[in-house]
Amino acid sequence: MSTHIKSEYMESSAFGSIKGAYTLIDQIGNTPLVELTRLNPNPDVRIFAKLEGDNPGGSVKDRAAYGMIKGALDRGELKPGMKLIEATSGNTGIALAMMARLFDIEIELVMPENSTRERVLTMEAFGAKVTLTPAEGSMEAAIDYAHAQVAKGGFLMLNQFANPDNYGMHYKTTGPEIWKDTHGAITHFVSSMGTTGTIMGVSRYLKEQNPSIEIIGCQPTDNSRIPGIRRWPTEYLPKIFEPERVDRIMDISQEEATDITRKLARVEGIFAGMSSGGAVSAALRLAEELDNGVIVCIICDRGDRYLSSDLFGV
Repeated sequence: MSTHIKSEYMESSAFGSIKGAYTLIDQIGNTPLVELTRLNPNPDVRIFAKLEGDNPGGSVKDRAAYGMIKGALDRGELKPGMKLIEATSGNTGIALAMMARLFDIEIELVMPENSTRERVLTMEAFGAKVTLTPAEGSMEAAIDYAHAQVAKGGFLMLNQFANPDNYGMHYKTTGPEIWKDTHGAITHFVSSMGTTGTIMGVSRYLKEQNPSIEIIGCQPTDNSRIPGIRRWPTEYLPKIFEPERVDRIMDISQEEATDITRKLARVEGIFAGMSSGGAVSAALRLAEELDNGVIVCIICDRGDRYLSSDLFGV
């Protein structure tokens, strides 16, 4: 398969077909695909990074947030006067807080108390209520709290971990964008796995176009903490995750993800979070194994959400 990719940008958004549309929702998607030319260890393999931080809310989660809220409204599940509640590690919460404002919906977001302060402040800036759960409980405690509030009544939980609208937006938008922007030359797709919405939706679409495209997911090694990537206990495994849609899972250490995240900024000029460093780590390892190919990996968000952490420390 040819690895030649044209340089011109191709529009492929399913959110709006009018070029130059002016609503915030119209700006979701059509994120840039840029080549990593300085970190790539193999000149016969091309590695492209999809910059999801260019979405209006600053992350890949804008896609799912819009899809889940719009879907709940269209189906009548979200009724006037109801409030939303969602457990989040950060990016989904920010995206939902932004979307909730556009639809005039009250929302409470639940996250572990060790989440970065930038994320909490951003959610609150959009008018969301933020509830912090004990850090030692991790995301599982946040999920349990949200379910308990729903049981009391008055709340709808979109449940990004089990909601088909999560992966559905990636099937409708992210997958087609990657296919068109690589002119069908993609051979491998690499994504960090949190809710698994991105990898599930993109895998569905790309495999329909070319079943030989390999789908690679990333998870942390045991005892590693990488925001946005999870190694889920069996009882909390996202219900939308279908293991047969992932050809290979690569374990990424916290140290490796941190190192590559810093190198992305200092070598490639891409300012991103640690989950993006994890995905690029996997892409670089993969490139060393291949004779040739075109790898696309997801840059989930922007690095400014991690400045209060030690991620970019010397």
